[in-house]
Amino acid sequence: MPKIEETQPKYLQIAHHIRDQILRGDLRPGDEVPSERQLAADWGVSRPTAAHSLEALRHQGLVEKRQGSGTYVRGLAVNRRARELYGRAKQTGKIYTPGEYAVITSAGWLDAPDHVAESLNLAAGARAVHRRRVTKNDSGPITLATSWFGPDVGERAPKLRDPDRIQEGTLMYVENMTGRQGSYAEDRMCARIATEDEAADLELEPGSAVLIVHHVVYDLQDRPLEFAEATHPPSRWAFEQGYPIG
Repeated sequence: MPKIEETQPKYLQIAHHIRDQILRGDLRPGDEVPSERQLAADWGVSRPTAAHSLEALRHQGLVEKRQGSGTYVRGLAVNRRARELYGRAKQTGKIYTPGEYAVITSAGWLDAPDHVAESLNLAAGARAVHRRRVTKNDSGPITLATSWFGPDVGERAPKLRDPDRIQEGTLMYVENMTGRQGSYAEDRMCARIATEDEAADLELEPGSAVLIVHHVVYDLQDRPLEFAEATHPPSRWAFEQGYPIG
Protein backbone atom coordinates (compact mmCIF):
# COMPACT_ATOMS: atom_id res chain seq x y z
CA MET A 1 0.00 0.00 0.00
CA PRO A 2 1.44 3.47 -0.86
CA LYS A 3 2.36 5.59 2.13
CA ILE A 4 -0.08 8.37 3.03
CA GLU A 5 1.36 11.47 4.72
CA GLU A 6 -0.85 12.83 7.46
CA THR A 7 -0.17 16.46 6.50
CA GLN A 8 -2.79 16.29 3.73
CA PRO A 9 -6.21 14.65 3.40
CA LYS A 10 -5.98 11.10 2.15
CA TYR A 11 -7.96 11.81 -1.00
CA LEU A 12 -5.43 14.54 -1.96
CA GLN A 13 -2.49 12.21 -1.34
CA ILE A 14 -4.05 9.68 -3.70
CA ALA A 15 -4.90 12.34 -6.29
CA HIS A 16 -1.38 13.80 -6.18
CA HIS A 17 0.15 10.33 -6.55
CA ILE A 18 -1.88 9.71 -9.72
CA ARG A 19 -1.26 13.26 -10.95
CA ASP A 20 2.49 12.73 -10.64
CA GLN A 21 2.20 9.50 -12.65
CA ILE A 22 0.37 11.43 -15.38
CA LEU A 23 2.85 14.32 -15.46
CA ARG A 24 5.83 11.92 -15.54
CA GLY A 25 4.26 10.02 -18.44
CA ASP A 26 3.80 6.77 -16.52
CA LEU A 27 0.10 7.18 -17.31
CA ARG A 28 -0.45 8.52 -20.82
CA PRO A 29 -3.48 10.13 -22.50
CA GLY A 30 -6.11 7.43 -23.02
CA ASP A 31 -4.80 5.17 -20.26
CA GLU A 32 -7.32 4.03 -17.66
CA VAL A 33 -6.58 5.07 -14.08
CA PRO A 34 -7.33 2.76 -11.14
CA SER A 35 -10.99 2.41 -10.25
CA GLU A 36 -12.56 3.49 -6.95
CA ARG A 37 -12.59 -0.15 -5.83
CA GLN A 38 -8.91 -0.64 -6.71
CA LEU A 39 -7.82 2.62 -5.07
CA ALA A 40 -9.75 1.76 -1.91
CA ALA A 41 -8.00 -1.63 -1.73
CA ASP A 42 -4.52 -0.34 -2.64
CA TRP A 43 -4.57 2.60 -0.23
CA GLY A 44 -6.66 1.11 2.56
CA VAL A 45 -9.32 3.84 2.37
CA SER A 46 -13.11 3.91 1.97
CA ARG A 47 -14.82 3.98 -1.42
CA PRO A 48 -16.06 7.58 -0.89
CA THR A 49 -12.47 8.68 -0.20
CA ALA A 50 -11.29 6.95 -3.36
CA ALA A 51 -14.13 8.56 -5.33
CA HIS A 52 -13.18 11.98 -3.91
CA SER A 53 -9.61 11.54 -5.20
CA LEU A 54 -10.84 10.82 -8.74
CA GLU A 55 -13.18 13.80 -8.55
CA ALA A 56 -10.20 16.00 -7.58
CA LEU A 57 -8.32 14.78 -10.66
CA ARG A 58 -11.36 15.55 -12.85
CA HIS A 59 -11.57 19.00 -11.26
CA GLN A 60 -7.93 19.56 -12.25
CA GLY A 61 -8.68 18.57 -15.84
CA LEU A 62 -6.34 15.57 -15.76
CA VAL A 63 -8.87 12.75 -16.22
CA GLU A 64 -12.34 12.19 -17.63
CA LYS A 65 -15.01 9.70 -16.60
CA ARG A 66 -16.61 7.62 -19.36
CA GLN A 67 -20.04 6.36 -18.42
CA GLY A 68 -20.09 2.61 -17.98
CA SER A 69 -16.39 2.26 -18.77
CA GLY A 70 -14.02 3.92 -16.27
CA THR A 71 -11.83 6.97 -15.72
CA TYR A 72 -9.16 7.84 -18.29
CA VAL A 73 -6.25 10.27 -18.64
CA ARG A 74 -7.09 13.30 -20.75
CA GLY A 75 -4.78 14.74 -23.39
CA LEU A 76 -2.46 17.41 -21.96
CA ALA A 77 -1.17 18.96 -25.18
CA VAL A 78 -2.46 22.50 -24.65
CA ASN A 79 0.39 24.87 -23.78
CA ARG A 80 -0.90 27.98 -21.99
CA ARG A 81 1.21 31.12 -21.98
CA ALA A 82 1.04 31.15 -18.17
CA ARG A 83 2.46 27.62 -18.01
CA GLU A 84 5.18 28.57 -20.50
CA LEU A 85 6.27 31.57 -18.40
CA TYR A 86 6.22 29.58 -15.16
CA GLY A 87 8.25 26.74 -16.65
CA ARG A 88 10.81 29.14 -18.10
CA ALA A 89 11.24 30.85 -14.73
CA LYS A 90 11.76 27.48 -13.02
CA GLN A 91 14.40 26.40 -15.54
CA THR A 92 16.29 29.63 -16.30
CA GLY A 93 15.39 32.12 -13.58
CA LYS A 94 14.04 34.44 -16.31
CA ILE A 95 10.40 34.96 -17.15
CA TYR A 96 10.45 36.47 -20.62
CA THR A 97 12.21 35.67 -23.86
CA PRO A 98 14.75 38.17 -25.28
CA GLY A 99 12.94 41.28 -26.47
CA GLU A 100 9.98 40.87 -24.13
CA TYR A 101 9.48 43.02 -21.05
CA ALA A 102 6.70 43.92 -18.62
CA VAL A 103 5.58 47.33 -17.40
CA ILE A 104 3.82 47.29 -14.00
CA THR A 105 1.12 49.93 -14.29
CA SER A 106 -0.26 49.60 -10.74
CA ALA A 107 0.20 47.52 -7.59
CA GLY A 108 -1.12 47.49 -4.03
CA TRP A 109 -4.27 46.95 -1.97
CA LEU A 110 -7.73 47.29 -3.52
CA ASP A 111 -11.23 46.09 -2.74
CA ALA A 112 -11.50 42.81 -4.63
CA PRO A 113 -14.15 42.79 -7.38
CA ASP A 114 -16.85 40.20 -6.81
CA HIS A 115 -15.48 37.69 -9.34
CA VAL A 116 -12.00 37.97 -7.80
CA ALA A 117 -13.28 37.52 -4.24
CA GLU A 118 -15.26 34.46 -5.32
CA SER A 119 -12.25 32.92 -7.09
CA LEU A 120 -9.98 33.46 -4.06
CA ASN A 121 -12.62 32.33 -1.51
CA LEU A 122 -12.72 35.80 0.07
CA ALA A 123 -15.66 37.57 1.65
CA ALA A 124 -17.45 40.05 -0.59
CA GLY A 125 -15.65 43.40 -0.58
CA ALA A 126 -12.51 42.00 1.07
CA ARG A 127 -9.20 43.74 0.48
CA ALA A 128 -6.72 42.00 -1.82
CA VAL A 129 -3.38 42.78 -3.40
CA HIS A 130 -3.28 43.35 -7.15
CA ARG A 131 -0.49 43.68 -9.73
CA ARG A 132 -1.44 45.06 -13.16
CA ARG A 133 1.10 44.77 -15.97
CA VAL A 134 1.41 45.12 -19.72
CA THR A 135 3.84 42.75 -21.45
CA LYS A 136 5.41 44.09 -24.65
CA ASN A 137 8.03 43.44 -27.28
CA ASP A 138 9.39 45.50 -30.18
CA SER A 139 6.12 45.15 -32.11
CA GLY A 140 3.92 46.40 -29.27
CA PRO A 141 1.76 45.04 -26.44
CA ILE A 142 1.44 41.26 -26.12
CA THR A 143 -0.96 40.99 -23.20
CA LEU A 144 -2.47 42.90 -20.30
CA ALA A 145 -2.79 40.98 -17.03
CA THR A 146 -3.84 41.66 -13.45
CA SER A 147 -2.90 39.21 -10.71
CA TRP A 148 -4.77 39.15 -7.40
CA PHE A 149 -3.74 37.64 -4.05
CA GLY A 150 -5.60 37.28 -0.76
CA PRO A 151 -4.66 39.37 2.30
CA ASP A 152 -2.66 36.55 3.92
CA VAL A 153 -0.42 36.33 0.86
CA GLY A 154 -0.24 40.11 0.50
CA GLU A 155 1.05 40.50 4.07
CA ARG A 156 3.69 37.75 3.76
CA ALA A 157 4.93 38.78 0.30
CA PRO A 158 5.46 42.58 0.49
CA LYS A 159 7.03 42.94 -2.98
CA LEU A 160 3.59 42.27 -4.45
CA ARG A 161 2.56 45.74 -3.28
CA ASP A 162 5.56 47.41 -4.98
CA PRO A 163 5.39 48.38 -8.68
CA ASP A 164 8.97 47.22 -9.27
CA ARG A 165 9.43 44.00 -11.26
CA ILE A 166 9.85 40.74 -9.38
CA GLN A 167 12.81 39.16 -11.11
CA GLU A 168 12.05 35.49 -10.43
CA GLY A 169 8.39 35.85 -11.36
CA THR A 170 5.39 36.61 -9.19
CA LEU A 171 4.27 33.06 -8.48
CA MET A 172 7.75 31.77 -7.62
CA TYR A 173 8.23 34.74 -5.28
CA VAL A 174 4.91 34.02 -3.58
CA GLU A 175 5.86 30.35 -3.17
CA ASN A 176 9.19 31.28 -1.61
CA MET A 177 7.68 33.81 0.80
CA THR A 178 4.62 31.84 1.89
CA GLY A 179 5.78 28.22 1.64
CA ARG A 180 2.67 27.45 -0.40
CA GLN A 181 3.46 25.65 -3.66
CA GLY A 182 1.42 25.95 -6.82
CA SER A 183 -0.03 22.56 -7.73
CA TYR A 184 -2.38 23.04 -10.68
CA ALA A 185 -4.31 25.75 -12.47
CA GLU A 186 -7.68 26.26 -14.10
CA ASP A 187 -8.39 28.54 -17.06
CA ARG A 188 -11.66 29.95 -18.37
CA MET A 189 -11.82 31.86 -21.64
CA CYS A 190 -14.22 34.15 -23.42
CA ALA A 191 -14.11 36.81 -26.13
CA ARG A 192 -15.61 40.28 -25.73
CA ILE A 193 -15.14 43.91 -26.70
CA ALA A 194 -12.21 45.63 -24.97
CA THR A 195 -12.95 48.24 -22.33
CA GLU A 196 -11.58 51.76 -22.82
CA ASP A 197 -8.68 51.08 -20.43
CA GLU A 198 -7.85 47.75 -22.09
CA ALA A 199 -7.92 49.30 -25.56
CA ALA A 200 -5.59 52.08 -24.40
CA ASP A 201 -3.09 49.73 -22.73
CA LEU A 202 -3.07 47.33 -25.69
CA GLU A 203 -2.99 50.15 -28.26
CA LEU A 204 -6.21 48.97 -29.92
CA GLU A 205 -8.93 50.81 -31.76
CA PRO A 206 -12.11 51.36 -29.72
CA GLY A 207 -14.50 48.45 -30.18
CA SER A 208 -11.74 45.89 -30.79
CA ALA A 209 -12.37 42.31 -29.73
CA VAL A 210 -10.08 40.71 -27.13
CA LEU A 211 -9.63 37.26 -25.60
CA ILE A 212 -10.11 37.12 -21.82
CA VAL A 213 -8.53 34.34 -19.74
CA HIS A 214 -9.31 33.85 -16.05
CA HIS A 215 -6.44 31.86 -14.51
CA VAL A 216 -6.64 30.41 -10.98
CA VAL A 217 -3.62 28.73 -9.37
CA TYR A 218 -4.26 26.25 -6.53
CA ASP A 219 -1.77 25.06 -3.92
CA LEU A 220 -1.12 21.50 -2.73
CA GLN A 221 -4.07 21.75 -0.32
CA ASP A 222 -6.43 22.80 -3.16
CA ARG A 223 -6.62 26.37 -1.81
CA PRO A 224 -6.65 29.22 -4.39
CA LEU A 225 -3.27 30.97 -4.35
CA GLU A 226 -3.54 33.44 -7.24
CA PHE A 227 -6.26 34.73 -9.53
CA ALA A 228 -5.20 36.41 -12.76
CA GLU A 229 -7.20 38.02 -15.52
CA ALA A 230 -5.32 38.28 -18.82
CA THR A 231 -6.48 40.26 -21.85
CA HIS A 232 -5.04 39.18 -25.19
CA PRO A 233 -5.27 41.44 -28.27
CA PRO A 234 -6.30 40.14 -31.69
CA SER A 235 -3.54 38.76 -33.93
CA ARG A 236 -1.48 37.62 -30.92
CA TRP A 237 -1.27 33.86 -30.34
CA ALA A 238 -2.29 33.07 -26.76
CA PHE A 239 -2.45 29.26 -27.05
CA GLU A 240 -0.62 26.54 -28.90
CA GLN A 241 -1.44 22.86 -29.28
CA GLY A 242 0.45 19.92 -30.71
CA TYR A 243 -1.06 16.50 -31.40
CA PRO A 244 -0.26 13.30 -33.32
CA ILE A 245 -1.95 12.76 -36.70
CA GLY A 246 -0.85 9.18 -37.30
